[in-house]
Amino acid sequence: MATSGSAPVSVASSGSAGAAGGSVINVSSLVSQLVAVTRAPKDTQIANQTSLITTKITALGTLKGALATFQGALGAISTPSAFNSEVASSSDAAVFSATAGADAVSGSYSIAVTSLASAQQLLSTAFSGGSSAIVGTGTLTLTLGTTSFDVAIDTAHSSVASIATAINGAPGNPGITAAIIQGTDGAHLLLSASQSGAANTIQIAEKDAGTGLAALVYGAGNTGNYSQNAPAADASFSVAGVAYTSPSNTVADALTGVTLSLTGTTTTGNAANLSIATDTSAVTKNIQGFVTAYNTMQTVLAGLGSYDAASATAGPMLGDPLLSGAKNQIHQALYSLVGNSNYNSLASIGITTQSDGSLSINSGRLQSAMAGNFAAVSQLFSGTNGIASQLNKQIGAELAGGGALDSRAKTLTKQNSALTDQTTALNKQMDALAATLTQQYSALNSLLSSLQTTSAYLTQAFAALPTVQGKSNG
Repeated sequence: MATSGSAPVSVASSGSAGAAGGSVINVSSLVSQLVAVTRAPKDTQIANQTSLITTKITALGTLKGALATFQGALGAISTPSAFNSEVASSSDAAVFSATAGADAVSGSYSIAVTSLASAQQLLSTAFSGGSSAIVGTGTLTLTLGTTSFDVAIDTAHSSVASIATAINGAPGNPGITAAIIQGTDGAHLLLSASQSGAANTIQIAEKDAGTGLAALVYGAGNTGNYSQNAPAADASFSVAGVAYTSPSNTVADALTGVTLSLTGTTTTGNAANLSIATDTSAVTKNIQGFVTAYNTMQTVLAGLGSYDAASATAGPMLGDPLLSGAKNQIHQALYSLVGNSNYNSLASIGITTQSDGSLSINSGRLQSAMAGNFAAVSQLFSGTNGIASQLNKQIGAELAGGGALDSRAKTLTKQNSALTDQTTALNKQMDALAATLTQQYSALNSLLSSLQTTSAYLTQAFAALPTVQGKSNG
């Protein structure tokens, strides 16, 4: 028995010993070969279809990844705020430095600093016994600004050093640190506030009218126990002639969008200059990132739809309307005209298309465009109909759930699942076929074995018959 285009099926072994009981047919081998011959073309069909679907799924994933990566680069230039990149500079870094945010307004501003903010620091009178000198017991209430906390001092912890340790580890301490300064006259307790500003003064009182810790008390009308190394003071300065005070030397609310860091003072009648200007270097970098991302995407899309005549090899999405539709939408936005200025296209600001479809930048022309009409360049990319904003919307719609790419992905997933179901069904069919053939050929095998036994018996019987000899003619 043989099937056209396949190897002959072996019906029996080389001898009767190849089958149990001297049977003629090797049923197991025969059934296995018949099932394999039957399912081979169907397996090939399913494998070919699965390979095709897998290729399409991979290609679709590549397309989605390329579009998503490109969309990521669009975020830096697709909104007007992306072009509100300002840079601040100081004419005298010894007086102040500054940073500008998106809300900063370009311009030049005079900055005069009368005084800097400082945090209070108090140095106690000397304790002649040194850091181990016993001060007393009781409870101290320390206050920084409007926040107070208590420190209980018992006999075992009543030395200057122990009191400093207790202050530093007290729960609720808002920022008073205590240190021991050893001098020739003895140990001094140094108290420092972590917060600057005139409102953040340090006060020390003994709770419940105790007197054991009177040597550490400090407040209004009782300042004799400490000298003030640094006052609690606000910064005093002016911006464009307008006076302002701040509890911190870092000031974020004096000039919209600008954070000042005060570091020194100016002399009377003099001022340093703050300059706020558009950070064209950051914008240039973002535009270059857009071009680079586009070129990367364009290379991927070109590969998906390519055809190599020499090897007769086609890209996995050659002729696919999904790919061509995405490319057409991108090109339509890329080469659109935006606004009525001289800078209303990519080519007008120095971004042109090369023969291979990639983009290149003429840096000099781009800088000239930004210097000549920065608002128009911003509008070209980030306006309502701007190139980057259009592309961002288009690609976002394509990648969104229910979009063209998502619909194709669901279709391919269903097709792939259907092929898996076909394989499962084929396995069941072949199992059934194997069972049927086994039953049929086992019955045939039994019949042939029976006939073989009968034939052997008859042969033996005939051999045992006496020989009949005829009479000879006299």
